[in-house]
Amino acid sequence: MQRSGSERPPTASLRPLEVRRLGLVPYGEGLKVQEELVGHRRAGRVPDQLLLLEHPHVITMGTGTDPSHLLADERERVDRGIELFDSGRGGDITYHGPGQLVGYPILDLKPDRKDLHRYLRDLESALILVLDAFGIEARRAAGLTGVWTERGKVAAIGVRVSSGWITSHGFALNVTTDLEYFSAIVPCGLEQRSVTSLQELLGRPVSMDLVMDRVTEAMAETFGRRPEPFDGQPDSERIPEGGADSKKSK
Repeated sequence: MQRSGSERPPTASLRPLEVRRLGLVPYGEGLKVQEELVGHRRAGRVPDQLLLLEHPHVITMGTGTDPSHLLADERERVDRGIELFDSGRGGDITYHGPGQLVGYPILDLKPDRKDLHRYLRDLESALILVLDAFGIEARRAAGLTGVWTERGKVAAIGVRVSSGWITSHGFALNVTTDLEYFSAIVPCGLEQRSVTSLQELLGRPVSMDLVMDRVTEAMAETFGRRPEPFDGQPDSERIPEGGADSKKSK
C-alpha cells in the first residue's frame, strides 16, 4: 500500500494523525465527541484525529436528504431498534450499524488542502486503497460520491467542513454489515443501486481490527500523516510545546 521510499517524506517530518478506536458508540455520543475534538483541533490543542468506531442501528439524514428516501415509518424503526438523527453533515440519507466501520477524520486542511472536492476524492482514494489491500477492485462512480464495486456500493461518504477548514463526519465502510437494514432507506438517495460489504465480496468474515489497520495505513498515506495511537490522556492535559502539530513520534 505504501509508496516507494524515494517518494515518501521522512516519517518525522509528517504531521501526526492520532487514531482513536472507540468500539460501539451511540450516534448522539459520537456527535458530541466530534464537536469537542473539532474545537480542540481548531484551537491547536490536539493533532489531526481519526476516530474509528461502529454505531448501533441508526439512520442519519444529511443536509441534502429528500424525506421520501426514508422508507421505514416510526413503528418499523422502533420494532427494528433503529434510531433517527439529523446529522448536520452533507449528503443524503444513510444507515449505520454493527459490522460497519465508521471513520470520522478531524483534520485541519490548512494550508494546502483547502478544497472540499479534493477532500472527498482523497477519502475515496483512501478507501479504494483499503479494498485493494483485500484484493477487491473498487472505483469511483462518475458524478457520485462514495466507493463502488461491481456488486454495489461498499462505502458511503458524507462530511462537514467547519470554520478554519476543520473536517468532521466522514465515511462508512460496510465490513460485516447486515445489509437488510438498508431496506429502511433509499441509500444515499440513489434508487436502483445496490449495496454490498467486504464480507459479501470476499465470501468470508473479515476482522474489523484488520480493516481498521488497513484504513489507518491508507489514510496516513493519502493525507501524508504519521499515524499514532491515542495515548488515553485527557485532551486538556496533552498540549505539547509549540502546539499540537509539533508532537513527536512515540
